Amino acid sequence: MKRREALLLLLPLGLFAAQEPPGPEKLAPYYPTPRIVVEKMLKLGGLRPGETMFDLGSGDGRVVIMAAREFKAKAIGVELDTDLYNQSMARIRKPGLQDRARIIHGDILKQDYSSADLVTVYLLPSSNDKVQPLLETQLKKGARVVSHDFEFSGWTPDEVEQIEDDGEGRSHTLYLYRR
Repeated sequence: MKRREALLLLLPLGLFAAQEPPGPEKLAPYYPTPRIVVEKMLKLGGLRPGETMFDLGSGDGRVVIMAAREFKAKAIGVELDTDLYNQSMARIRKPGLQDRARIIHGDILKQDYSSADLVTVYLLPSSNDKVQPLLETQLKKGARVVSHDFEFSGWTPDEVEQIEDDGEGRSHTLYLYRR
């Protein structure tokens, strides 16, 4: 084989090596939480005015917006998807909630939750398993976690709330944990 032919064969290998590494793993599909469930999550979590809450995988920002608007909390969402991030930021700006609400465009596994009084999650069980060690090491004593539909393995919930009908004919289960 001639040198030129060998270089042509190796050229595609170089192209593959130059590609960007894969981005962060998406930990849950986007499925909007009904308003009644959002409200019950925040009430179950005991969110009070001035507290800091994080919504992991915040989607269109509905949990963050309700926490800021109706509960007067400092509300922070973390969303990986660019379109959902942009949509949620627009929804925060429209009523002028930027002083109490924001979305971090990034990976939920690379954030600092040490300031959280409440963390809300609607992730798959395998994703809860991935975020659990981070919450165990970062959350301060007394912080609360409310998980929608899926438990954290190895944690015992302080309360479990059943929502028989969300108005759309679906039931939900909420789990409250205290650190």
